[in-house]
Amino acid sequence: MTQKPLPNRAEKELAELAEYAAVDPTGFRRALSSFATGVAVVTTLDSSGAKVGITINSFSSVSLDPPLVLWSIAEDSMSYGVFTAAEHFAVHVLSRQQQEFSSRFAQSACDKFGGLDCNAGIGGVPILGDFAACFECSTEHVYEGGDHKIIVGRVHRFEDRASDPLVLYRSRFLTEQEAI
Repeated sequence: MTQKPLPNRAEKELAELAEYAAVDPTGFRRALSSFATGVAVVTTLDSSGAKVGITINSFSSVSLDPPLVLWSIAEDSMSYGVFTAAEHFAVHVLSRQQQEFSSRFAQSACDKFGGLDCNAGIGGVPILGDFAACFECSTEHVYEGGDHKIIVGRVHRFEDRASDPLVLYRSRFLTEQEAI
């Protein structure tokens, strides 16, 4: 009688990983929505100098020294190529009253900057007139992250207006009473 050899450690790890590969994307997204998060708009310029902006909720601090932040962009985003190639960008943390900005910059194929007064930030990047906080950055790193790219920026200038942030929880915006 021939004994079957025991699986080695690598084979065991691969078998365990195969179990995790079967994660239900809808359930996974729903579970992630249990983490309350702020909402931000990231802006930059494309290669022709046109203003580009996108709504995100994947923003995080990375380091205080040097001052680094990160955010991610989906590979199927219409502005993916612009942001992954950008030398500079600005992250605008939205205030509680800016749900309209979140919706405006979440849309594709519209004039997102129409009627908005913007200043030019570092590298000419558009800086929105209203926000809770703004971080002007140069791109430090762009990393693979599944179906996203993770963009790490070095903060060169920031402004904190001490406003209450717009908060997203369970795929909806929290009201002032809920956020307290």
